[in-house]
Amino acid sequence: MPFDANLALTRRQLFSSSAGGLGVAALSHLLAADLNAASAQEGLAGLPHFAPRAKRVIYLFQSGGPSQMDLFDPKPGLARLQGSELPDSVRGGQRLTGMTAAQTSFPVAASKFQFARHGASGQQFSELLPHISSIADKIAVIRSMTTEQINHDPAITYLQTGHQLAGRPSLGSWLSYGLGSETSSLPAYVVMVSQGSGGQPLYSRLWGSGFLPTRFQAVKFRAGREPVLYLNDPDGFSREDRRSYLDDLGALNRVRFEKLGDPEIENRIAQYEMAYRMQASVPELTDLSAEPESVMQMYGEDSRKPGTYASNCLLARRLIERGVRCVQLFHRGWDHHNALPRRLEEKCVQTDQASAALVKDLEQRGLLDETLVVWGGEFGRTVYCQGKLSAEDYGRDHHPRCFSIWLAGGGIRGGVNYGSTDDFSYNVTQDPVSVHDLHATMLHLMGVDHKKLTFKYQGRHFRLTDVHGEIIKPLLA
Repeated sequence: MPFDANLALTRRQLFSSSAGGLGVAALSHLLAADLNAASAQEGLAGLPHFAPRAKRVIYLFQSGGPSQMDLFDPKPGLARLQGSELPDSVRGGQRLTGMTAAQTSFPVAASKFQFARHGASGQQFSELLPHISSIADKIAVIRSMTTEQINHDPAITYLQTGHQLAGRPSLGSWLSYGLGSETSSLPAYVVMVSQGSGGQPLYSRLWGSGFLPTRFQAVKFRAGREPVLYLNDPDGFSREDRRSYLDDLGALNRVRFEKLGDPEIENRIAQYEMAYRMQASVPELTDLSAEPESVMQMYGEDSRKPGTYASNCLLARRLIERGVRCVQLFHRGWDHHNALPRRLEEKCVQTDQASAALVKDLEQRGLLDETLVVWGGEFGRTVYCQGKLSAEDYGRDHHPRCFSIWLAGGGIRGGVNYGSTDDFSYNVTQDPVSVHDLHATMLHLMGVDHKKLTFKYQGRHFRLTDVHGEIIKPLLA
C-alpha cells in the first residue's frame, strides 16, 4: 500500500498546514526577514517572569561523583574511627551497588587530606583545592545535596533533565526554549566535553531537547580544526555558493512544509541558517591568540591546549560574552572506586585552577553578577572503603544520600555553607536539597518561575521540576 503523508500528520501539523495556518505565517515572516541580520532569537512571551538575577549559566559538571568528604565536607572525627565498621544505624539498610554489595565488611575510611579555613567567611576546603579555596567568599557550598539514583547514567540524566529516564529536555534546552538567546550568530546552548578525561561515557541525549523542538538542543563544540562538525564548506565551495545553496534548499523545505505542516521542517531551516552564521562567528570565538598572557596564566598552562578543561573554561567565558545563554562543560573521571587519593588529586589538578579562574575572570570583566556558575557531579562517595583499606589508599563507592556542589555569581550569596550531614557524611541532617530544588533555584535566578515554564506533550504539561522543587532562599543574595 503506498504511503500517504497526509495520514501521518498529527492534529497540530494538520491545523498548521491549513490555509492561513499560523505555522506558515510565522515561517513566511521569518524568511522575509534578513537572515543575516544580528537579531537574537526570542524566547516565550512573558518571560522572564520577573527581573532576573542572572542572564546566563555556566554549568561545570564533574561526571563520576566527586568525593564530598575529601573535598568540601570535612569530618575530622573519622580519623579515630579509621578501619572500624560503619554502624548499621548509619547505613540504615541503604541499597548498595554491585561493586560493594558482596562485601562482608564496611570499614570507615577517613580522608587523608587536610582541610583549612579560607577567606573572611572561614569556609573549609581540602588541600586539594588551593585555587577554589581562594574564592571562598565568592561561592556557596551546598553540603546537603541528595538524589534518588545510585548508578551513573540515571543519576546524570536526573541532574541534566530533572528525570531519571532518558527522553526529557535538558536544563539548557529549557532555558533556550523559555528565554531565547542574546545572539543570532551562536547557539543559545553549547556543550563541551574535556578530551582525554576518561571515565563513564556521556551521551548526547544529556544535552538534547527531548520533546521540545530540536532547535533547542545543545550544539557540541570540539577541539581541533573543526570545532563544530559539518560546519565547514568543502574545498572550492565559496560563501556565496553556500548562500545560494541555502536559499534553494530553503525554498524546497518551504514547499515540503506547506504540504506536511511538520514543525521540524521549520527547525531544520532555522538550523541551516544558524550554521551559516556560525561559519563566521566560530573561528573568531575559538581563536584564543588575542587573549592576554595574564589571562592564559590565570587559567593555567592547560588553557593553551584545545579540548582541555582549562581551555573549555576559557571558551565558556568567551561564549557567554557573546550572548550564549547556557554553557555546559563535562569533565569525566571522578568515579574513584579504588586508588582514590591518587586519582582524586589528578582530577583536582586538572580542574581546580581553571574553575577558580573562570569565577575570577568573570568578576574582573563585570560579568559574574549576571552569570550563574554551578560546579558539581551526579552524586557523592561512601565513607566506607570499597576494596582493601590501607593507611595511604582507599576507594569509595557511589553515594546518593548526600553530596556537595557549589554555586557562584548571578544572585548567589558568597561565603555560605548550606545544609549539613552526619559525622560520617552519610546522611543529611539539616536542609536537604533535592535535584528539583537545585533546578527551581537556578530557574528562579534566571527570572523564571519553575512552575510556569511548561510544555504540553502527550496531553500533559511537563516542566523541568516535574511536580516538585522549592527555591533555596538562604542561598539568594
